[in-house]
Amino acid sequence: MTDHRPWRGVLVATALPLRDDLSVDYDKFAEHCAWLVENGCDGVVPNGSLGEYQVLTPEERAKVVETAVAAIGGERVMPGVAAYGSAESRRWAEQARDAGCRAVMLLPPNAYRADERSVLAHYAEVTKAGLPIVAYNNPIDTKVDLVPELLAKLHGEGYIQGVKEFSGDVRRAYRLAELAPELDLLIGADDVLLELAIAGAKGWVAGYPNALPAASVELYRAAVEGDLDTALPLYRQLHPLLRWDSKVEFVQAIKLSMDIAGRYGGPVRPPRVPLLPEQEAAVRAATEKAVAAGLA
Repeated sequence: MTDHRPWRGVLVATALPLRDDLSVDYDKFAEHCAWLVENGCDGVVPNGSLGEYQVLTPEERAKVVETAVAAIGGERVMPGVAAYGSAESRRWAEQARDAGCRAVMLLPPNAYRADERSVLAHYAEVTKAGLPIVAYNNPIDTKVDLVPELLAKLHGEGYIQGVKEFSGDVRRAYRLAELAPELDLLIGADDVLLELAIAGAKGWVAGYPNALPAASVELYRAAVEGDLDTALPLYRQLHPLLRWDSKVEFVQAIKLSMDIAGRYGGPVRPPRVPLLPEQEAAVRAATEKAVAAGLA
């Protein structure tokens, strides 16, 4: 792992283990972070949407970051610092900095459909915390689209060093490379991993490695090296699971796959609800098939 660009490689957007009473199990979370690194992952991204940050108390959210840092070291932890207000996001970036993290991941303003000036002001404010920022483009959920031209502007101002790209539009990789060649593109959706890796991605903020880290890391490494003989068959095998990362029920799906693969996934907090029986059956069948194929 390169210290000055800690977002490179496979960084797992960690699922957060909750007990049956929906309290956070920090011991299980620490063990999970360590297990991911032992299985070849380069680091973790706590307090992302997969980590259910929106339904955590401020105390829980801070302790999640501190727990990850204690488990695997701050250089391997890139917390999500999204919040409705720029001042609050800046405070979360400062908390990450003080906990020993080397970078943070930041959504654009997501309380409303922000315009370009608001987006620039938001990233400018959070930059004041002094940590490198990886932008997170998720126009599906946030209704704010960080198009390549805007990302190039953010990078040109020195506000961002990378972007987790979740639009699903793989064509953007090439436009972004033309407009901002020094901006690191990170794969943001598991089900376009191969396409973005071939297009020059420098990292993967990943969901499914929570359940299948070793196979996922093997897939990523082969893909970025252009070893399609290894990557393509593995990608085909894993894709029935990877595509759940882009569905509304991704947290429930990944936690269920963790349970089936022998990890602890556990419940989710409301307003999320358990999968429908047909959804559960689909995730279960795909996970069991992957486990039977030796991918867990």
